[in-house]
Formats: sequence, structure tokens, C-alpha cells
Amino acid sequence: MNEPATLPDAEAVSGTRGDAFARRLRKRYAAEKRFKALGLSAVLFSVAVLVFLLATMLWNGIGGFQRAEVAVPIDLTASGLSADPTVLAQANAVQNLEMQGLPQIVAAAAEGSLGPAAEDAVDANAWRVVAKQIIANPELAGASSVFHLPAAPGLAAGSAGEGSAEMRALAERLSREGKLAENFDAGFLTRSDATSAQHAGVWGALKGSALTMFVTLLLAFPIGVLAALYLEEYAPRNRWTDLIEVSINNLAAVPSIIFGLLGLAVFLAIFPNMRSAPLIGGMTLALMTMPVIVISGRNAIKAVPPSIRDGALAIGASPVQVVFHHVLPLALPGILTGTIIGMARALGETAPLLMIGMRAFISAPPDGFTSPASVLPVQIFLWSDEVDRGFVERTSAAIVVLLLFLLAMNGLAIYLRNRFEKKW
Repeated sequence: MNEPATLPDAEAVSGTRGDAFARRLRKRYAAEKRFKALGLSAVLFSVAVLVFLLATMLWNGIGGFQRAEVAVPIDLTASGLSADPTVLAQANAVQNLEMQGLPQIVAAAAEGSLGPAAEDAVDANAWRVVAKQIIANPELAGASSVFHLPAAPGLAAGSAGEGSAEMRALAERLSREGKLAENFDAGFLTRSDATSAQHAGVWGALKGSALTMFVTLLLAFPIGVLAALYLEEYAPRNRWTDLIEVSINNLAAVPSIIFGLLGLAVFLAIFPNMRSAPLIGGMTLALMTMPVIVISGRNAIKAVPPSIRDGALAIGASPVQVVFHHVLPLALPGILTGTIIGMARALGETAPLLMIGMRAFISAPPDGFTSPASVLPVQIFLWSDEVDRGFVERTSAAIVVLLLFLLAMNGLAIYLRNRFEKKW
């Protein structure tokens, strides 16, 4: 006879299932730990890359905030310069001093102090530095003072250990004599572009960027917010609305140079005399920024709970009052987040601005929205293509200024976002 099959022991079955459950539980815990470790590693890697980038830019940019200067004593007591404060307060004060022979006085003083090497040591436009100091302090026109004049490009390169052997030897000799030094160049932030790295500055490009960003924000923000409100709150749901939504999503991914071509074909055709103006640049960048604001604005409006709308309607508010008194204030922080992203992207754009002609050499800061101007990204692009080694350090310094401008702009936007943030 066959013996009856024996049933498995209940305790053994329970123990087997308990071991399998414990193994699965350990695997889940291990997977969770690995996920946390990978996430933390990604954050640390991102922070390390950011720190490395900022440290590299700061290290390379330190030299850009300095320039080689030659100390030259100049006796102006018997120069015969007219230092009437009324005359020096006029717009043509520099030309007035030039007509009085200030360039020749500075050249003679440099030759008397440095000898035959003065022509190779002092920049040809160094007299303008003396002129600006006299304009700022007319008493210098009747005194003997030591002026720190910008070195010639060859001597500046020799001071950095580059250039010809003669310039390196001259730089070493003047440094030993205490006549040549790398000094902080405060004028880098107050001067505009120049053909020489010793005289180049970022003020013109910085002002142009500020004017361009103002026009961009003035156009893109209200139009983008109103478009988002209409599409989310008022637009009927039909194929035309779907087509508009798809078009806006596609526009947010269009390469920026396409918007530059659009600005070249449309805006410059309408305003042909405003090539390289902040107004045209701002209008072009507004086209690029607007889709980002519309998309982020719609998402922020959609995130407002329906109970807010229902409660406002229940107490007698009109649909327009519901939107502008309740929905929009609650969605504003999210809208500002999208605006920050769009404006930060617009600030660093170069391609669309090159298409509308904002790559011209501009030696004076713009007077207004319709004056020719440059912007910081284009200025950095142009300097990076220069042969003069001095522009390499100026490029790094301009990048530092651009990053600081971006941080200031984003900091203000984040403050406004937190200021208007409401909780429900």
C-alpha cells in the first residue's frame, strides 16, 4: 500500500516565507541606500563643478581687474595749463587740455623719467588718464605729482612674462626700480570698449545689457502672463486652442538664432536706423523669453486649487475679480520662477544679438534705448577672439561681471517671488 503524503510542517513554511520576506526587505533597503547615495553624489558633483567653475573664473579674472602701470612724476607747475573749474566742467574738457599741449607734456615727462625707453613703456593715450585726474581735481594742474600711467601693450605683455625678450627685460628693470607694477584697475568697471586691453572696460556693455534686459522684461512679462491667463482661464477648448498650445511649446524649444533671424527680418526692417540698439535687442529676446513665461505661468495658474475659485465665486466675486484678486496673486511666485529662468537665459544669449548687429565696436556707453550698444555676452565673445594676450584676462574678468550681474538680477527676482508668495 502507498503511504499517505505528509504535509509540510507549518513552522517550516512560515520560516521559509519569513526568510524570503527578510531578503526582499533587505534588498529594498539596500536599493534605497544606493539611491540616496547616488542622489547625494550627484548633488556633490554638481556643487563641485560649480565651485570649480567659479574658482577658475575668479582666479583667471583677477588679472583682468588689474593693469600694468608706470609711475611717472610730472611737474605741471610751469606747464601753463588752464585749470578753470568752469572750463573743466564742460563736455569738451579733455579736448581742451589736448589743445593746450597736455600729450606733449606727458610724453616729455615720461622721457625724462624713463629715458629713451619711454616711447615703448608708456601707452600713447596715457595723457588721457592725466587729463581725467586734472578734471576731477583741478589743483593738480599747478602741482608736481606722480601719475600711474597705463603701460604700452608690449610692456604689459612683458610684465606678464610674455612678448619679446626686450620687453621682458625692460619690464624686469622697471619693476626692480619700482616704476612698474600691476595695480587694481577701477576704471575697468567705468570704461567702455577700446582697441587696447589696457584701456578696455565693461561699463558700456554692462549698461547695454541692463537696458536690453529692461526692454525684454517690460515686453515679455506682461504679455506672457496675460497669455497664460487667457489660455488657462478663458480660452475655449477646441482645435485652435490646441494648435496655439502646441505652437507655444515648440517655440520654447526653438534655437535662439532663429529669433535673431526673425528680429533681423522684422524689427530691423521696421526700424532700419536702430541696428545694435537695446530696443531691438530687447524685442528680439522678448520673443525668445515669452514662451517660457507662458508655459510656467499656465502651470502655476493650474496649480491653484479649484476651491479658491469656488470660494471667491460663492461670496459674490465676478470671474475677472476671481482671476486677478485670487488666482493671479497665488500663482505669481510660480510665474516669477519661470521668469527668472527665461531672463537668465536671455542674459547669456549671444547668437540672436549677433544677428541684429550688436557686435559693432562701441567705444561709448549708450545714451538710451535707441543708441548703439553692446552687451556683456557679445563683448566677451569679441574679446575672446582678440590676438592681444591682455584681452584673455579681460575676458575672464568680464565673465565674472556677467555672473555677478546674473546673481544680482536673480536675487532680486527671488526676493520678489518670496515677497509675494502666499500660502493656502
